Amino acid sequence: MRRQAEHFVRTRQNRYKIMEHHHHHEHTPPTESLNGVFIVSIVLNLLFVLAEAGVGWYENSLGLLSDAGHNLGDVFSLLLALLAFRLSKMHGTKRYTYGYKKSTVLVSLLNAIILLVAVGAIVIESIRKFGDPVPVNGAAVSWTAGAGILVNGFTAWLLMRSRKNDLNVHGAFLHMAADTLVSVGVVVSGAVMAATGWFVIDPIVSLLIAAVILVSTWRLLAESLRLSLDGIPGNIDTGRIAAILEGDPRVREVHHVHIWAISTTDVALTAHLVLNRLEDMESVKREIREQLGRAGIAHATLEVESAGAHCGCADCI
Repeated sequence: MRRQAEHFVRTRQNRYKIMEHHHHHEHTPPTESLNGVFIVSIVLNLLFVLAEAGVGWYENSLGLLSDAGHNLGDVFSLLLALLAFRLSKMHGTKRYTYGYKKSTVLVSLLNAIILLVAVGAIVIESIRKFGDPVPVNGAAVSWTAGAGILVNGFTAWLLMRSRKNDLNVHGAFLHMAADTLVSVGVVVSGAVMAATGWFVIDPIVSLLIAAVILVSTWRLLAESLRLSLDGIPGNIDTGRIAAILEGDPRVREVHHVHIWAISTTDVALTAHLVLNRLEDMESVKREIREQLGRAGIAHATLEVESAGAHCGCADCI
């Protein structure tokens, strides 16, 4: 009877702690304030895509058409990011206890794939254009790309402040910054074509655009794949996490440590702590969680064990 009573008390206490932990971490994503920024960016870039594609089609400029295709991909990326942020704010359910926060990771992966497809299409068309270069109105290309510098540069500036808080925002910022540089290249190529009539520079610039897109997309793709596989986010210093968990003199051993991304902004951790004295359990957990929060771990679940237990497993730090 005594054991049953103790088990009942522990069960009620654990249930209360679970509810308390869930309530404490129910917060609004820090990127919510960016919704207006993304809407403005989407409208500006969509208008520019229509204008750039129209001029590129009329003037037979592959450089403008490829840049317009890239900008259209950025518009879709921004739309998907908005959708992901909306889903990330939905509460957890019986089937999805974390809600739909992981959708932000899937969106960043989808954005990277879209950009890679765009790179392939640009490269194929550029190679075809090398065999049959067509005359291009260099002045029209330069003026159109000049407008792109203003639109893309302004959008990048809007996203720059919050790029470190979320992978999708960082990806959007990289796209806009890369587009700004690409537009500079198109302006130069238009000026060269207008001055020299060397129209083969149009597919050359297109290949350079593809290279810039590929470089800017590679990190986004790698990070998205890592987070999709529940890998440790790149902004988490595992050495610092280990030092926090092991640094408390009341902790004898740490094992079964797992770190993964709930979303592109929230990181979770679970760990087993072996304490010298179980009486220190609450203070140790509280202090370690505070330190982990400063290290970027928003959700920390710490299980405490007595010093008599020894793990010796591969997950030990």
